[in-house]
Amino acid sequence: MVSEVAEPARPNSYEDRLGKIEQCGIEYIPESARKSAPRNLFMILFGGSLTFSVIIIGWFPISFGLGFWQAATAVVTGSAVGAALLAPMGLMGPRTGTNNPVSSGAFFGVAGRLIGSLLEATASLAFAALSIWTGGDALAGALTALFKFSDTTAPRLIAYAVLSVIVTLVSVLGHANMVAAQRFMIPTAGLCLLIGILVYAPDFDPSYSGTGTYAFGSAVAPWTASALICASTVASYGAYAGDWTRHISRKLHTDGSVMRSLLFGGLFGMGGPFMWGTFTAAAVVGGGHVAPDTPYVLSLVEHTPLWFVPALIYLGLAAGTSQAVINTYGTGLDTSAIIPKLNRVQATLIACMLATVLVYAGHFISAVPEIVSVFLQLLACFSIPWIVMVVIGHHRRRGFYDPDALQVFNRGERGGIYWFWHGFNPCGMTVWITAAGGGLLFASNAWYVGPGAAIFGNTDLSFVAAGVAAAVLYPLAVKILPETDEVYGPTD
Repeated sequence: MVSEVAEPARPNSYEDRLGKIEQCGIEYIPESARKSAPRNLFMILFGGSLTFSVIIIGWFPISFGLGFWQAATAVVTGSAVGAALLAPMGLMGPRTGTNNPVSSGAFFGVAGRLIGSLLEATASLAFAALSIWTGGDALAGALTALFKFSDTTAPRLIAYAVLSVIVTLVSVLGHANMVAAQRFMIPTAGLCLLIGILVYAPDFDPSYSGTGTYAFGSAVAPWTASALICASTVASYGAYAGDWTRHISRKLHTDGSVMRSLLFGGLFGMGGPFMWGTFTAAAVVGGGHVAPDTPYVLSLVEHTPLWFVPALIYLGLAAGTSQAVINTYGTGLDTSAIIPKLNRVQATLIACMLATVLVYAGHFISAVPEIVSVFLQLLACFSIPWIVMVVIGHHRRRGFYDPDALQVFNRGERGGIYWFWHGFNPCGMTVWITAAGGGLLFASNAWYVGPGAAIFGNTDLSFVAAGVAAAVLYPLAVKILPETDEVYGPTD
């Protein structure tokens, strides 16, 4: 049961229509203003994944030395695990009428929910920059191949600018326009990928057995690492799920329909592009065209017939833009959650500006891409236990939330059932810090290898260890320090 919240005085301010600027940020969206449907969740995940920043995930298993079928099973397994974690993260938005970080205040406290806001904001910013990077590089590489430019620097800088402008425009317009962009990507970018299968098929050999030299010493370690990369990528969208499901009415749509859309969106909508990356990587590497460690996008561009180059340009420009929009839209929401004085439009403009700055910094400062890569690895260690705790908390509370009490911090007020101790829930905060800290012992990246990771051949198991720790510790902590009855809602 969800507490009733009065309709806003001016419901038109919540208008979410194609071509109109969405005004609603993290404040409660009334049921009457929610026009989205669960099928849009699949559209967002699928349409936004038809781009190189997502496709490249499928290249990792081949670059690690695995054969095609080894890589394919790792992709399927990882996508399935990630989708299972993603699916329940869509259940809060329809109940709370706001995004998941704000909803997490029910478990971390209305001030403690800033953990979720910071995690999503920084992750979205990094992913947005990666989307523009990979999309811009693909666009510049394709244009260079097409027009025989002697230097790719100028085309890259121009491509980054074009993508940034489009991303900013769609992100500022908001949810309905973002959904429309993803819907457009499915038949258009999807067609490019289907044609791409025919393009690279002559060089593809399903019996390709890999290089024989594995990145981590044996076949088990790179297979595990590949599956974990896929799982963590899909699961990481759990923080964003509420950005979209807050527009879905509980009166019109069931929990099951929301979970199914996210499950299929994660498994097929994201897993499918992963697999395309694996297929094409096996074709160009297995065909003897490039070494496994050659940059993926560069490999494709160099071994693509000229008539297919426009398709790569489209994937770099349009599809790269659609993925970045998902990220900057989420960053805008979370920036407004961190700084309540900013409305969604203002916060989104700041987020897009920061993403653009990060992109150009990455081009001119060689250390930035590595910093972002390490940051994203560490971020998974902090995000997965947060997701695990939110899912467990939702189940324990039987899906009950007080939407008005969740908005206390955003209104600059105090009190409510989620105020706990000065706005923080000591139990939830302690478990999260402990789980994330323990996960760092199993981290393995370019800067640091934890003692736990060293035991497993330097495989990064940080987010797995952190997630397991949260799953074990959180239920125990709540039993030792029972929560007040009011957070569970009415018992009748």
